[in-house]
Amino acid sequence: IDAVHGHNNIDGAVIFPHNIGLGATHDPKLVERAERVTAEEVAGTGIRWAFAPCVTVPQDERWGRTYEGFSDSPALVSDLGAAAVRGFQGNKLSAEPTSVLACAKHFIGDGGTTNGIDQGNAVCDEATLRKLYLPPYRAAIKAGVGSIMVSYSSWNGVKMHGNKFLLTDILKGELGFRGFLVSDWAAIDQISPDYKYDIEQSINAGLDMIMIPGGPGRPNNYIDFIDDLKALVAEGKVPQSRIDDAVRRILRIKFQLGLFAGTATDPKLTAAIGSPEHRAVARQAVRESLVLLKNEKHVLPLSKKIKRLAVVGVAADDLGMQCGGWTIDWQGRRGNVTHGGTTLLAAIHQTVSLETEVTFSPDGGNLQGVDAVIAVIGEKPYAEGYGDRTNLDLSAGDLALIAKARAAGKPVVTVLFSGRPLILNSALADSDAFVAAWLPGTEGQGMADVLFGDFKFTGKSPRAWPRSNDHIRTLDTAEKPLFPSGYGLSH
Repeated sequence: IDAVHGHNNIDGAVIFPHNIGLGATHDPKLVERAERVTAEEVAGTGIRWAFAPCVTVPQDERWGRTYEGFSDSPALVSDLGAAAVRGFQGNKLSAEPTSVLACAKHFIGDGGTTNGIDQGNAVCDEATLRKLYLPPYRAAIKAGVGSIMVSYSSWNGVKMHGNKFLLTDILKGELGFRGFLVSDWAAIDQISPDYKYDIEQSINAGLDMIMIPGGPGRPNNYIDFIDDLKALVAEGKVPQSRIDDAVRRILRIKFQLGLFAGTATDPKLTAAIGSPEHRAVARQAVRESLVLLKNEKHVLPLSKKIKRLAVVGVAADDLGMQCGGWTIDWQGRRGNVTHGGTTLLAAIHQTVSLETEVTFSPDGGNLQGVDAVIAVIGEKPYAEGYGDRTNLDLSAGDLALIAKARAAGKPVVTVLFSGRPLILNSALADSDAFVAAWLPGTEGQGMADVLFGDFKFTGKSPRAWPRSNDHIRTLDTAEKPLFPSGYGLSH
């Protein structure tokens, strides 16, 4: 299951911040607790394998999967990725019902493709590949990860799924990985137009398990796979020893998980899905992930006793925008995407005093007589290549909304929901305070906890914040970023 920020395909499960938000916490222990909760909710539905954590190291924010990476720093990704593995599996894989097989992904260099194109081509020398993208896998293997998913992308023009040097020589040889390698969704099909050749190349490269979904025109391609692989072995093109190695690796993990002894689901785990205790962990993750980029005249924290507070922007009351992609649907969706969540607007209502008047306007109307404005803006949900963008400017509508709030003449607090740093342009100047909330998930109360002063801001940006689209396009390390990696005000 793609449990990439909580058990996110299950209605009513706790949705955690996406990894970029967890990266802003810089807290391995909290990440381990978050993934322990996720593992318990996954196990509560009878599933024992999660396609997480993503240990990519995204270099280009235009990539639609940027939010799946903890940081642009290999060291931070390594620390948090290893913590996530321990959270899913426990200290080691075992027959305990809450030990869920983790899957480090996507090996390797998926965050370094040219122009941030999903499933694209990473162009770099081996030294750069080892320095930027290999450390998180070394850390995950040391933490005991039992499976690794291979990337759709290429390295210097060669598809990862057919790269024996990287999959066998480096992963299984040099790093001593004893788990199994799994392909991505129908990914071997991209090696060439010849499916039998794709099977030969991927298995010989080191793939142990192939994900073969049915598709238009090929509803039964798993049958083709079985027939072709048998033929390749008979023809001597795939050695029997390679088959034995793959089977041995897969069975070893299944035995460690106790899957041949029993697969009953503990009803207590099922009952705990979406529980208050689980939501409390996610709420902590939300408040520790918030990064305060600006706070002129100490506008934040706001007083709970403020007389009239205006909340503007559709995102303030849109749980789907708060959660982002990979939420119930693959691409996520707008609106009440799942049950049990709390939008920021609902959290504000639950936080301020009974005497406070809270007004809500999606388009920023009716701001007369207010004492402060909270403007909530952000990206619409997306996942994978659907999120690839060539321009990361805030939308014209979001800029106009903040400008309208500024015209009211009262303090403006802007909260941004996004899967990556966006080009802020006039929004930063028009805001007295600016909060990067990333994609916080279902527990909106965690944002209100910090906005109204029950907790201090502690989040630090997990990646540098670019000044302009040109800054991203050129990847100019000489130009100072708008905010450096690690930036974050505490008050």
